Amino acid sequence: MVKGVLDGYNGTIFAYGQTGSGKSFSMEGVRGHPDLAGIIPRMFDFLFHCITEADPDIEFTIKCSYLEIYMERIMDLLDAKKTNL
Repeated sequence: MVKGVLDGYNGTIFAYGQTGSGKSFSMEGVRGHPDLAGIIPRMFDFLFHCITEADPDIEFTIKCSYLEIYMERIMDLLDAKKTNL
């Protein structure tokens, strides 16, 4: 997916499942343990690695959203003030 994003396409990772099934662990992993890193830190590591290897004349703009939908309420996990979006 990261290579597609670098080619100009939008990318989405969507975790769906029952409470307690491991969605957060799969997405985030364990901080400070590279072997237990989740999808998000691995994706960002690869993304920024690709950007540093890219042609220096290419300009990148990166935007990220991190949302939780629970009981029909949307919460912005990057800004705790934004609830019930």
